[in-house]
Amino acid sequence: MNTHTSVELFKLAKSEKDARKKIRYLAVAHYRDNHNKTQIAAMLHVSRRMVNEWVKRYLNEGLTGLDAKKPIGKRCYLNDAQQKQLCQYIEKYSQNDNGGRLTGYRIKQYIEDEFNVSYHPNAIYKLLEKLGFSWITSRSRHPKQSEQVQQDFKKTANGIDQNDPAIYQPE
Repeated sequence: MNTHTSVELFKLAKSEKDARKKIRYLAVAHYRDNHNKTQIAAMLHVSRRMVNEWVKRYLNEGLTGLDAKKPIGKRCYLNDAQQKQLCQYIEKYSQNDNGGRLTGYRIKQYIEDEFNVSYHPNAIYKLLEKLGFSWITSRSRHPKQSEQVQQDFKKTANGIDQNDPAIYQPE
């Protein structure tokens, strides 16, 4: 399992592209060369505790123990069912044609009202990213907006009919 010589570990370190993993390989290689952990920490400019951790993981798990561990992070306040319900609400509301915008504040209010969970406004956007939504705002539409009136207006210059003889008489 962990039968690598220090020379093999130095070669692995030399070929490794990830700088953090390279330092782990070097720490274990120096340990195999019978340096003490305090000396290794000083050589690599890391704490002795980290050297202890890396050597322990190498001895227990081999080279896979030196791989980067995924950070655990903070647990989400909403469970899976609540996240799914929030996704449905966002999708339903974002496809609403009667003009309103779905803002972070409105999503925050919905979460507080529905699930009795309080989020900081900045955390709402991180939650949306985690749920697979990108925060792109579209141009808002007024609820009383008429597409036909806009098209009619575009056919005239500044709302004035080009064919009106009272305005465009030749001189």
